[in-house]
Amino acid sequence: MKSILITGGAGFIGSHVVRLFVNLYSDYHIYNLDLLTYAGNLENLKDIESFPNYTFLKGDITDAAFIDAIFKKYQFDAVIHLAAESHVDRSIMDPAAFVKTNVLGTLNLLNASRSIWSNFENKRFYHISTDEVYGTLGEEGYFTENTNYDPRSPYSASKASSDHLVRSFYHTYQLPVLISNCSNNYGPYQFPEKLIPLIIHNIKHNKPLPVYGKGENIRDWLWVGDHVNAIDIIFHRGIIGETYNIGGSNEWKNIDLVEKLCDITDAALQRKAGSSRNLIHFVKDRAGHDLRYAIDSAKLQNTLGWKASMNFEEGLKQTVAWYLNHETWLSHIMDGSYTAYYDSQYSKRG
Repeated sequence: MKSILITGGAGFIGSHVVRLFVNLYSDYHIYNLDLLTYAGNLENLKDIESFPNYTFLKGDITDAAFIDAIFKKYQFDAVIHLAAESHVDRSIMDPAAFVKTNVLGTLNLLNASRSIWSNFENKRFYHISTDEVYGTLGEEGYFTENTNYDPRSPYSASKASSDHLVRSFYHTYQLPVLISNCSNNYGPYQFPEKLIPLIIHNIKHNKPLPVYGKGENIRDWLWVGDHVNAIDIIFHRGIIGETYNIGGSNEWKNIDLVEKLCDITDAALQRKAGSSRNLIHFVKDRAGHDLRYAIDSAKLQNTLGWKASMNFEEGLKQTVAWYLNHETWLSHIMDGSYTAYYDSQYSKRG
Protein backbone atom coordinates (compact mmCIF):
# COMPACT_ATOMS: atom_id res chain seq x y z
CA MET A 1 0.00 0.00 0.00
CA LYS A 2 1.40 3.40 -0.99
CA SER A 3 1.52 6.11 1.67
CA ILE A 4 0.47 9.49 0.28
CA LEU A 5 0.85 12.70 2.29
CA ILE A 6 -1.64 15.44 1.38
CA THR A 7 -0.87 18.73 3.13
CA GLY A 8 -3.65 21.22 3.76
CA GLY A 9 -6.19 18.45 3.37
CA ALA A 10 -8.76 20.02 5.71
CA GLY A 11 -8.99 23.16 3.60
CA PHE A 12 -11.20 23.95 0.64
CA ILE A 13 -9.40 22.34 -2.30
CA GLY A 14 -7.43 19.94 -0.11
CA SER A 15 -10.53 18.32 1.40
CA HIS A 16 -11.86 17.61 -2.09
CA VAL A 17 -8.50 16.04 -3.04
CA VAL A 18 -8.42 13.90 0.12
CA ARG A 19 -11.99 12.69 -0.41
CA LEU A 20 -11.34 11.73 -4.04
CA PHE A 21 -8.12 9.84 -3.28
CA VAL A 22 -9.54 8.02 -0.24
CA ASN A 23 -12.61 6.91 -2.18
CA LEU A 24 -10.88 6.12 -5.47
CA TYR A 25 -7.65 4.43 -4.38
CA SER A 26 -8.10 1.69 -1.80
CA ASP A 27 -4.47 0.67 -2.31
CA TYR A 28 -3.28 4.09 -1.05
CA HIS A 29 -3.20 5.15 2.57
CA ILE A 30 -3.92 8.87 2.62
CA TYR A 31 -2.36 10.93 5.41
CA ASN A 32 -4.00 14.34 5.73
CA LEU A 33 -1.70 16.88 7.39
CA ASP A 34 -3.31 20.13 8.48
CA LEU A 35 -2.70 22.66 11.25
CA LEU A 36 -6.42 23.50 11.44
CA THR A 37 -5.96 27.25 11.33
CA TYR A 38 -8.95 29.45 10.56
CA ALA A 39 -9.55 27.91 7.11
CA GLY A 40 -8.99 24.26 8.05
CA ASN A 41 -12.10 22.35 9.05
CA LEU A 42 -12.41 18.63 9.77
CA GLU A 43 -16.16 18.86 9.26
CA ASN A 44 -15.27 18.98 5.56
CA LEU A 45 -14.27 15.30 5.82
CA LYS A 46 -16.71 13.78 8.32
CA ASP A 47 -17.95 11.37 5.64
CA ILE A 48 -14.55 9.64 5.30
CA GLU A 49 -12.97 10.06 8.75
CA SER A 50 -13.53 6.40 9.69
CA PHE A 51 -12.23 4.92 6.43
CA PRO A 52 -9.40 2.40 7.00
CA ASN A 53 -7.12 4.02 4.40
CA TYR A 54 -7.33 7.51 5.92
CA THR A 55 -5.39 9.10 8.78
CA PHE A 56 -5.50 12.70 9.96
CA LEU A 57 -2.31 14.30 11.32
CA LYS A 58 -2.44 17.66 13.03
CA GLY A 59 0.77 19.62 12.61
CA ASP A 60 2.62 22.61 11.22
CA ILE A 61 4.67 22.40 8.03
CA THR A 62 6.89 25.21 9.34
CA ASP A 63 8.07 22.90 12.17
CA ALA A 64 11.02 21.14 10.50
CA ALA A 65 11.56 18.65 13.35
CA PHE A 66 7.90 17.60 13.25
CA ILE A 67 7.97 17.19 9.47
CA ASP A 68 11.14 15.09 9.62
CA ALA A 69 9.60 12.92 12.34
CA ILE A 70 6.39 12.10 10.44
CA PHE A 71 8.33 11.35 7.24
CA LYS A 72 10.48 8.85 9.17
CA LYS A 73 7.47 7.32 10.92
CA TYR A 74 5.12 6.94 7.96
CA GLN A 75 7.62 6.59 5.09
CA PHE A 76 5.53 8.57 2.59
CA ASP A 77 5.89 7.51 -1.04
CA ALA A 78 4.53 10.79 -2.39
CA VAL A 79 3.50 14.29 -1.35
CA ILE A 80 0.63 16.37 -2.71
CA HIS A 81 1.31 19.80 -1.23
CA LEU A 82 -1.64 22.18 -0.89
CA ALA A 83 -1.02 23.68 2.58
CA ALA A 84 -0.68 27.45 2.20
CA GLU A 85 -1.78 30.82 3.38
CA SER A 86 -3.91 31.84 0.43
CA HIS A 87 -5.82 35.10 0.85
CA VAL A 88 -4.39 38.22 -0.80
CA ASP A 89 -5.96 40.66 1.69
CA ARG A 90 -4.47 38.78 4.64
CA SER A 91 -1.06 38.78 2.94
CA ILE A 92 -1.17 42.56 2.64
CA MET A 93 -1.78 42.82 6.38
CA ASP A 94 0.72 40.16 7.45
CA PRO A 95 3.25 39.22 4.73
CA ALA A 96 5.60 37.48 7.18
CA ALA A 97 3.04 34.75 7.90
CA PHE A 98 2.80 34.00 4.19
CA VAL A 99 6.56 33.77 3.74
CA LYS A 100 6.83 31.48 6.77
CA THR A 101 4.13 29.04 5.69
CA ASN A 102 4.39 29.14 1.91
CA VAL A 103 8.17 29.35 1.55
CA LEU A 104 9.74 27.84 4.67
CA GLY A 105 6.98 25.24 5.00
CA THR A 106 7.53 24.10 1.43
CA LEU A 107 11.29 23.96 2.02
CA ASN A 108 10.79 21.71 5.05
CA LEU A 109 8.70 19.28 3.00
CA LEU A 110 11.25 19.25 0.18
CA ASN A 111 14.11 18.59 2.58
CA ALA A 112 12.23 15.79 4.34
CA SER A 113 11.33 14.14 1.02
CA ARG A 114 14.91 14.28 -0.21
CA SER A 115 16.18 12.90 3.09
CA ILE A 116 13.81 9.97 3.46
CA TRP A 117 13.72 8.78 -0.18
CA SER A 118 16.84 6.63 -0.64
CA ASN A 119 16.03 6.53 -4.34
CA PHE A 120 13.41 8.42 -6.32
CA GLU A 121 11.83 5.52 -8.18
CA ASN A 122 8.02 5.75 -8.01
CA LYS A 123 8.26 8.83 -5.78
CA ARG A 124 6.55 12.16 -6.46
CA PHE A 125 6.45 15.61 -4.88
CA TYR A 126 3.48 17.46 -6.38
CA HIS A 127 3.26 21.16 -5.54
CA ILE A 128 -0.09 22.94 -6.08
CA SER A 129 0.27 26.65 -6.92
CA THR A 130 -1.68 29.57 -8.37
CA ASP A 131 -1.93 31.61 -11.55
CA GLU A 132 -1.29 34.73 -9.46
CA VAL A 133 2.46 34.08 -9.69
CA TYR A 134 2.29 35.30 -13.29
CA GLY A 135 1.11 38.79 -12.36
CA THR A 136 -1.56 40.49 -14.42
CA LEU A 137 -2.83 40.45 -17.99
CA GLY A 138 -4.21 43.18 -20.20
CA GLU A 139 -7.40 42.77 -22.18
CA GLU A 140 -5.89 40.03 -24.36
CA GLY A 141 -3.62 37.03 -23.96
CA TYR A 142 -3.36 34.11 -21.55
CA PHE A 143 -0.95 32.72 -18.98
CA THR A 144 0.97 29.71 -20.28
CA GLU A 145 3.54 27.52 -18.57
CA ASN A 146 6.22 29.71 -20.20
CA THR A 147 4.87 33.04 -18.93
CA ASN A 148 7.45 34.96 -16.90
CA TYR A 149 6.72 35.27 -13.20
CA ASP A 150 5.64 38.73 -12.08
CA PRO A 151 3.89 38.45 -8.67
CA ARG A 152 2.16 41.62 -7.43
CA SER A 153 1.10 40.77 -3.85
CA PRO A 154 2.88 39.24 -0.83
CA TYR A 155 0.70 36.16 -1.34
CA SER A 156 1.64 35.65 -4.96
CA ALA A 157 5.28 36.47 -4.23
CA SER A 158 5.37 33.77 -1.54
CA LYS A 159 3.83 31.23 -3.91
CA ALA A 160 6.25 32.22 -6.68
CA SER A 161 9.11 31.69 -4.24
CA SER A 162 7.85 28.24 -3.31
CA ASP A 163 7.48 27.32 -6.99
CA HIS A 164 11.10 28.30 -7.58
CA LEU A 165 12.23 26.25 -4.57
CA VAL A 166 10.44 23.17 -5.88
CA ARG A 167 12.04 23.56 -9.31
CA SER A 168 15.45 24.11 -7.74
CA PHE A 169 15.20 20.75 -5.94
CA TYR A 170 14.43 19.09 -9.28
CA HIS A 171 17.40 20.65 -11.03
CA THR A 172 19.86 20.44 -8.13
CA TYR A 173 18.94 17.12 -6.49
CA GLN A 174 16.79 15.48 -9.22
CA LEU A 175 13.88 15.30 -6.76
CA PRO A 176 10.86 14.05 -8.78
CA VAL A 177 8.60 17.09 -8.73
CA LEU A 178 5.44 18.27 -10.46
CA ILE A 179 3.86 21.73 -10.31
CA SER A 180 0.45 22.99 -11.33
CA ASN A 181 -0.86 26.56 -11.39
CA CYS A 182 -4.62 26.99 -11.29
CA SER A 183 -7.14 29.79 -11.74
CA ASN A 184 -9.76 30.84 -9.15
CA ASN A 185 -11.65 27.86 -7.70
CA TYR A 186 -15.26 27.84 -6.53
CA GLY A 187 -17.60 25.25 -5.04
CA PRO A 188 -18.61 23.69 -1.69
CA TYR A 189 -16.50 24.01 1.48
CA GLN A 190 -14.73 27.26 0.49
CA PHE A 191 -13.92 29.53 3.41
CA PRO A 192 -16.45 32.42 3.46
CA GLU A 193 -13.89 35.22 3.21
CA LYS A 194 -13.52 34.38 -0.51
CA LEU A 195 -15.70 36.22 -3.02
CA ILE A 196 -18.37 33.70 -4.02
CA PRO A 197 -19.26 32.27 -0.56
CA LEU A 198 -19.03 35.76 0.96
CA ILE A 199 -21.53 37.14 -1.55
CA ILE A 200 -23.91 34.21 -1.03
CA HIS A 201 -23.74 34.57 2.75
CA ASN A 202 -24.31 38.33 2.62
CA ILE A 203 -27.22 38.04 0.23
CA LYS A 204 -28.94 35.55 2.52
CA HIS A 205 -28.54 37.90 5.48
CA ASN A 206 -29.26 41.13 3.55
CA LYS A 207 -25.78 42.51 4.19
CA PRO A 208 -23.81 44.81 1.83
CA LEU A 209 -22.03 43.06 -1.06
CA PRO A 210 -18.52 44.58 -1.19
CA VAL A 211 -16.99 44.90 -4.67
CA TYR A 212 -13.49 46.32 -5.14
CA GLY A 213 -13.12 49.44 -7.29
CA LYS A 214 -15.61 49.42 -10.14
CA GLY A 215 -15.81 45.63 -10.28
CA GLU A 216 -13.91 45.51 -13.58
CA ASN A 217 -11.23 43.03 -12.50
CA ILE A 218 -11.52 39.77 -14.44
CA ARG A 219 -10.97 36.24 -13.14
CA ASP A 220 -11.02 32.81 -14.78
CA TRP A 221 -13.27 30.59 -12.62
CA LEU A 222 -12.71 26.85 -12.21
CA TRP A 223 -15.10 24.36 -10.58
CA VAL A 224 -13.23 22.69 -7.70
CA GLY A 225 -14.25 19.23 -8.92
CA ASP A 226 -12.63 19.91 -12.30
CA HIS A 227 -9.49 21.08 -10.52
CA VAL A 228 -9.34 17.96 -8.36
CA ASN A 229 -9.74 15.73 -11.42
CA ALA A 230 -6.81 17.57 -13.00
CA ILE A 231 -4.73 17.03 -9.84
CA ASP A 232 -5.52 13.30 -10.00
CA ILE A 233 -4.44 13.10 -13.65
CA ILE A 234 -1.27 15.15 -13.17
CA PHE A 235 -0.24 13.17 -10.08
CA HIS A 236 -0.54 9.85 -11.88
CA ARG A 237 0.41 10.73 -15.45
CA GLY A 238 2.27 14.03 -15.39
CA ILE A 239 5.88 14.13 -16.59
CA ILE A 240 8.40 14.65 -13.80
CA GLY A 241 9.83 18.17 -13.79
CA GLU A 242 6.93 19.62 -15.76
CA THR A 243 4.47 22.40 -14.92
CA TYR A 244 0.79 22.28 -15.92
CA ASN A 245 -1.67 25.18 -15.98
CA ILE A 246 -5.26 24.42 -14.95
CA GLY A 247 -7.98 26.89 -15.95
CA GLY A 248 -11.70 27.00 -16.53
CA SER A 249 -11.67 29.05 -19.78
CA ASN A 250 -14.37 30.99 -17.98
CA GLU A 251 -13.63 34.70 -17.56
CA TRP A 252 -15.95 36.99 -15.63
CA LYS A 253 -15.75 40.58 -14.46
CA ASN A 254 -16.25 40.69 -10.70
CA ILE A 255 -19.32 42.93 -10.99
CA ASP A 256 -20.94 40.62 -13.55
CA LEU A 257 -20.27 37.62 -11.34
CA VAL A 258 -21.75 39.33 -8.28
CA GLU A 259 -24.86 40.30 -10.23
CA LYS A 260 -25.20 36.72 -11.48
CA LEU A 261 -24.92 35.44 -7.91
CA CYS A 262 -27.59 37.92 -6.82
CA ASP A 263 -30.00 36.59 -9.41
CA ILE A 264 -29.31 32.90 -8.68
CA THR A 265 -29.49 33.37 -4.90
CA ASP A 266 -32.66 35.47 -5.10
CA ALA A 267 -34.30 32.70 -7.12
CA ALA A 268 -33.15 30.05 -4.64
CA LEU A 269 -34.54 32.12 -1.73
CA GLN A 270 -37.74 32.87 -3.68
CA ARG A 271 -37.13 36.59 -3.47
CA LYS A 272 -38.06 39.22 -6.02
CA ALA A 273 -35.82 38.89 -9.07
CA GLY A 274 -32.87 41.28 -8.91
CA SER A 275 -33.66 42.59 -5.45
CA SER A 276 -30.26 41.70 -4.00
CA ARG A 277 -28.46 43.80 -6.59
CA ASN A 278 -29.42 46.77 -4.42
CA LEU A 279 -26.97 45.44 -1.80
CA ILE A 280 -23.94 45.90 -4.07
CA HIS A 281 -21.50 48.31 -2.45
CA PHE A 282 -18.33 49.47 -4.23
CA VAL A 283 -15.33 49.81 -1.90
CA LYS A 284 -11.80 51.17 -2.23
CA ASP A 285 -9.78 48.99 -4.55
CA ARG A 286 -7.28 46.51 -3.15
CA ALA A 287 -3.63 47.60 -3.25
CA GLY A 288 -1.85 46.07 -6.24
CA HIS A 289 -5.09 44.54 -7.53
CA ASP A 290 -4.30 42.57 -10.71
CA LEU A 291 -6.62 43.48 -13.59
CA ARG A 292 -7.09 40.12 -15.29
CA TYR A 293 -6.14 36.45 -14.94
CA ALA A 294 -6.75 33.93 -17.71
CA ILE A 295 -5.21 30.47 -18.03
CA ASP A 296 -4.27 28.61 -21.21
CA SER A 297 -4.73 24.92 -20.32
CA ALA A 298 -3.80 23.62 -23.77
CA LYS A 299 -0.76 21.70 -22.52
CA LEU A 300 -2.80 19.80 -19.93
CA GLN A 301 -5.59 19.13 -22.40
CA ASN A 302 -3.36 18.04 -25.28
CA THR A 303 -0.85 15.92 -23.35
CA LEU A 304 -2.95 14.40 -20.56
CA GLY A 305 -6.49 14.67 -21.94
CA TRP A 306 -8.04 16.84 -19.22
CA LYS A 307 -10.63 19.53 -19.75
CA ALA A 308 -13.07 21.42 -17.56
CA SER A 309 -16.55 19.90 -17.69
CA MET A 310 -18.78 21.92 -15.34
CA ASN A 311 -21.07 24.49 -16.91
CA PHE A 312 -20.51 27.72 -14.96
CA GLU A 313 -24.15 28.62 -14.36
CA GLU A 314 -24.89 25.08 -13.20
CA GLY A 315 -21.79 25.17 -10.97
CA LEU A 316 -22.92 28.45 -9.43
CA LYS A 317 -26.42 27.07 -8.81
CA GLN A 318 -24.95 24.01 -7.09
CA THR A 319 -22.63 26.23 -5.03
CA VAL A 320 -25.45 28.56 -3.96
CA ALA A 321 -27.66 25.60 -3.03
CA TRP A 322 -24.84 24.02 -1.01
CA TYR A 323 -24.17 27.13 1.07
CA LEU A 324 -27.85 27.80 1.65
CA ASN A 325 -28.34 24.20 2.80
CA HIS A 326 -25.28 24.10 5.07
CA GLU A 327 -25.94 26.91 7.52
CA THR A 328 -24.63 24.85 10.44
CA TRP A 329 -21.30 24.28 8.67
CA LEU A 330 -21.07 27.97 7.91
CA SER A 331 -21.93 29.05 11.45
CA HIS A 332 -19.25 26.71 12.85
CA ILE A 333 -16.71 28.21 10.45
CA MET A 334 -17.64 31.70 11.54
CA ASP A 335 -17.51 31.01 15.30
CA GLY A 336 -14.64 28.49 15.43
CA SER A 337 -16.67 25.54 16.68
CA TYR A 338 -14.80 23.19 14.37
CA THR A 339 -11.78 23.55 16.70
CA ALA A 340 -13.84 21.95 19.47
CA TYR A 341 -14.88 19.26 17.00
CA TYR A 342 -11.21 18.43 16.41
CA ASP A 343 -10.51 18.24 20.13
CA SER A 344 -13.43 15.88 20.75
CA GLN A 345 -12.79 13.62 17.78
CA TYR A 346 -9.02 13.32 17.64
CA SER A 347 -7.29 14.36 20.84
CA LYS A 348 -7.84 10.95 22.45
CA ARG A 349 -6.37 9.18 19.42
CA GLY A 350 -2.94 10.81 19.72
